[in-house]
Amino acid sequence: MEDYILREIDRLGEMLLMIARRLGLLDGNKPDYSLTDIKEEFGMAGCPIDLEMLLHQENPVRYLVETEKISDHGLETFIDIIFHSDLDEDRKQALLSDALAYLDGKGYFSFRLHSFSSD
Repeated sequence: MEDYILREIDRLGEMLLMIARRLGLLDGNKPDYSLTDIKEEFGMAGCPIDLEMLLHQENPVRYLVETEKISDHGLETFIDIIFHSDLDEDRKQALLSDALAYLDGKGYFSFRLHSFSSD
């Protein structure tokens, strides 16, 4: 059972990487896309995360970690995807801060996410 859960966590992370690649995040460019584009990519990839519902959570990072069981790398990729979208800057910074606090607290230092921080 533990192997199955670990495979599912890895599968979600790989799915997020595939979505990031299709949105143009991994080719070195600074992409610009909308939340609608992300929702469409999530749907085409069969991603089990309901983006609309997730963004209405009081603490989306906690939801991803506790409910979706997302890996540290998956969380980093998810925040990267959201950070390059047209979501308002205050929401992006709040998500980024929560993710950095969570990852840093675990000892997982993300150079990529720290480079987005406006602090």
